[in-house]
Amino acid sequence: MKDLRTSLLAGILWAAALVCIALPVVAVPLAGASAAAVLAILIRWMPGRTGGGLAVLVLLSCAAVGVTVAAAQPQRALLAASDGRAVEAVVVVSSSASSGADGRLWFDAQTVAIGAPGALDPLSAPVRVGIEPIAGVDLGARLRVAGQAKATGPAERAGLVIFGTRAQVERPAEGVFAIAAATRADFVARATKLPEPGAGLLPGLAVGDTRAVSDELNQAMLASGLSHLTAVSGANCMIVVAAVFGLVALAGGGRRLRVILSLLALAAFVVLVTPEPSVVRASVMASLAMLSVLIGRPSAGLAMLSLAVCGLLISDPWFAASPGFTLSAAATAALLVLSRPLLRGLGRWMPQPLALALSVPLAAQVVCGPIIALFSDQQSVVGVVANLVAAPAAPVATVIGLLACLAAPVPPAADLLAAAAWLPAAWIDTTATVTASLPGATIEVVAGPVTALVVGILSIAVTVVLARPQNAWLRSASAAVIVIALAVTGGRMLLSGPLAPLTVPERWSVAACDVGQGDAVLLRSAGRTALVDAGPDPDALAECLAQTATGRVDLLVLTHFDLDHVGGWSAVRGRVGTVLHGPAEEEADRRILARLADAGARLVQAHTGMRGTLGEAQWAVLWPEPDSVVFPAGNDASVVLEIAGGGIPRTLLLGDLSAAPQRRLLASGRVRGGYAVVKVAHHGSRDQEPALYDAVRAPVALIGVGEDNDYGHPREEALSMLEAAGSRVLRTDLRGLILLGMQDRKLLVWSDRTPAAAR
Repeated sequence: MKDLRTSLLAGILWAAALVCIALPVVAVPLAGASAAAVLAILIRWMPGRTGGGLAVLVLLSCAAVGVTVAAAQPQRALLAASDGRAVEAVVVVSSSASSGADGRLWFDAQTVAIGAPGALDPLSAPVRVGIEPIAGVDLGARLRVAGQAKATGPAERAGLVIFGTRAQVERPAEGVFAIAAATRADFVARATKLPEPGAGLLPGLAVGDTRAVSDELNQAMLASGLSHLTAVSGANCMIVVAAVFGLVALAGGGRRLRVILSLLALAAFVVLVTPEPSVVRASVMASLAMLSVLIGRPSAGLAMLSLAVCGLLISDPWFAASPGFTLSAAATAALLVLSRPLLRGLGRWMPQPLALALSVPLAAQVVCGPIIALFSDQQSVVGVVANLVAAPAAPVATVIGLLACLAAPVPPAADLLAAAAWLPAAWIDTTATVTASLPGATIEVVAGPVTALVVGILSIAVTVVLARPQNAWLRSASAAVIVIALAVTGGRMLLSGPLAPLTVPERWSVAACDVGQGDAVLLRSAGRTALVDAGPDPDALAECLAQTATGRVDLLVLTHFDLDHVGGWSAVRGRVGTVLHGPAEEEADRRILARLADAGARLVQAHTGMRGTLGEAQWAVLWPEPDSVVFPAGNDASVVLEIAGGGIPRTLLLGDLSAAPQRRLLASGRVRGGYAVVKVAHHGSRDQEPALYDAVRAPVALIGVGEDNDYGHPREEALSMLEAAGSRVLRTDLRGLILLGMQDRKLLVWSDRTPAAAR
């Protein structure tokens, strides 16, 4: 009963924190009203009366949250005043640094001073900073950063995001933080000398350092539902605590000594992996679990968890809006409530040690799945299976990897331990890669309550079947839910995998892939294939390649390096012969090209006048003009490709050109008309040159565009222009995958969805 009361307290406080951070104007009235209510209860308190204690505790906690939020508003207002401006700031790093998709090194920090360049004012407030990678960005290091500032929403913990253009370390990390940083760096260097798979993943498993994890592996970990293994969480803390607890027990230590040494080991682990808020949160929950053991009441774990949640929310109410905090609390609750029933159920089918190893991650998976569905538009179909396969290896890699890290002063021992930890890391790496590559490994969903409800029902069904409660009807209903889910999933995997080519006609030569808000067009002639742009998402592109039975891409054309055109490049890495690309001005662009080249692709920068063949078809580059100053890298320097012959209808692909370069292209005389297909520029934006499309007069106009996109593409002006030019518009948001082919000199059209269904 006490567990339920403390859980109720945590739930109410969580809701109050969400309201306060979302609507800061409510914070002061809430604090005042709660304090007044407490005073009223105490005044009317009669000796001998029972009850009311929980109400007082709830009100005091809500008042504390209101005060914390209100106290932070002046600093947040000062940060917000820098929105959109160039700023300079002196900051102290407060989290580990990680590489972002934009190539920047991102970390949380606390400002010491901030203001216009050269005019800094003292201010202590949390910010998020992204800079070009430099050495020395460790916890406690002091940096001077200059860049562009952008204010965040009220529910974000960091009041400002700084996109750094210049950064320097003014003072490196000191004391134990410097020792920890050096120890981590030594371990990362040692681990990355080992062979792949597994080398880059090992530091993430052991100490949460994911900088050596490749983009492809990161995507595979996400798709397979294993990304939580590289985030320092309550599970990592519990592994450390359990290992020390068990070793002390084997040595004959009593319960008190076991708990004390376990907590000391946990504190050392937190310092080693960086005591950022998420790590501190996880360690607090693990510590309270140990305290429940110390007092001899493991069943009090849920009450301890609830109190930990309350304490953390009072100290930092912005945790309430953190998905990581929600998942951490849910996973810990799952371990306390579900792991034992699942252990008993799994113990009927397998050896007890294996059942123990599987029950913990499975409990966390079934509880966290519905929460993830609230904010993630991608669900891993293979997540449960992947976690079951990888679960036995995770604690082994963590413990031995930590020992290898700590053994750095004795290099031979550290090398031996790192090699031993590499084996389970390689197992997890391979599990992620293999399961993520399965057809239909992930599905795109609409994030929100409906998806969460569906995932929740499946999670409950899995729990019931494994735990085997007494109610036979409940077991039968749960089994039926699982059978239906497996049938639907299996059918989808077959249709998007081995049977995918059977769902589309064979005689296609042009395919506009449905990759969301982006472009990806396949061209095929005499067994050779070209891909013009890769769309924003590797999974969406991989599905299109499977559906069209495309294995090898002989020519990859990257018209320019915006995310909606190159984001899916990793889906074809290692499968490309030649890359024909536009200007690569940014470091992130050059990294993409380097990764493709490392996988065997030949790189060629495109310019006007280049020609080549694809099977029996001939292609030519019509744009960009070499060394153009008027149209720099980006949309207006997109590669424009013309291709015809060998079964491909004469096609013009315009990249993302705006009206000005379209006029220049038309004036050059390189566009001569007589096209059958035109790929409309920039997803049908309004910035078009009607005279170009009137000259092209293609019967078919392809538009790669995402459903209900934020840009309003395609715009009505563009659609009216195409109609006036006599072009029939085919849109991927309405038709899905669109295939074009030639038969008896006629252009044939096939699409995933019929025009009637599309409307």
